[in-house]
Amino acid sequence: QVHLVESGGGLVQAGGSLRLSCAASGRTDTMYTMGWFRQAPGKEREFVAAIRWAGGSSYYAASAKDRFTISRDVAKKTVYLQMSNLLPEDTAVYYCAAAKSWRIVVVTTSVYDDWGQGTQVTVPS
Repeated sequence: QVHLVESGGGLVQAGGSLRLSCAASGRTDTMYTMGWFRQAPGKEREFVAAIRWAGGSSYYAASAKDRFTISRDVAKKTVYLQMSNLLPEDTAVYYCAAAKSWRIVVVTTSVYDDWGQGTQVTVPS
């Protein structure tokens, strides 16, 4: 099992920036893809971004493209989500997830095996 711990959430004004971190431990040798998802109150958990652990190819939801950047530090076993120009609609709990097999699809929650506890991001309107 891969243990994931997110950090870096908080309250930020519209137009501001935050960087989320997700530190992985345990069977990190089994990680193929790391993803960020978010869930707003009363809504489904939705895909934000993903990155292949080997090679670093990245994928983004339309809402995140051009504003968010996903990256990873292999040595630190950490994935980051740099978020800029934040909007009130970005308010949600952000979750990090790890997929332990290679799949073409990265945008669905069912692809991921292990999840972090989440970190709250709040952008007041």
